[in-house]
Amino acid sequence: MTLDQLPVNQPAKIQRLAKTGLTSKLVEMGLYPGKDIKVIFKAPLGDPLAIDVDGYTLSLRKSEASQIEID
Repeated sequence: MTLDQLPVNQPAKIQRLAKTGLTSKLVEMGLYPGKDIKVIFKAPLGDPLAIDVDGYTLSLRKSEASQIEID
């Protein structure tokens, strides 16, 4: 499952990041394997998403969230 498919308010753990040009940007934002995250908001059409990472909120496009595999 990828982050864009995660229901709102359900906690998850990042398993893997897809190897793309976006990978280093995601890691710099604190998204890396083993990190606990939670989707806190999805826009009506699913784009963008707001996620909680260690008490701060990140906004990601659906295409960016689809690069993050979770359990």
